[in-house]
Amino acid sequence: MVSLIPKGRVATYGQIARLTGFPHHARQIGHALSLLKEDANVPWHRVVNAKGKISPRGLDGSDDYQRILLEDEGVIFNDAGCISLTQFQWQTGH
Repeated sequence: MVSLIPKGRVATYGQIARLTGFPHHARQIGHALSLLKEDANVPWHRVVNAKGKISPRGLDGSDDYQRILLEDEGVIFNDAGCISLTQFQWQTGH
């Protein structure tokens, strides 16, 4: 499902959980994405939390990298580090 998120759009962990038939399992979606290998062809960076923010992962720099990838696709962050879900959230028609 994450592979379907178009460039320049984001989805929330909860949205992906619902779309994959596992509502209320947003944390498990996050965990599954964290297990992806570096060479996985899945746009993991397009998944954010329900507040439109990048969820902290620790001190490995992946938070900054995720923001860079999203900004390179035209996603805009406000001064508080939030993405406008109204503007950038992927609409699936579901």
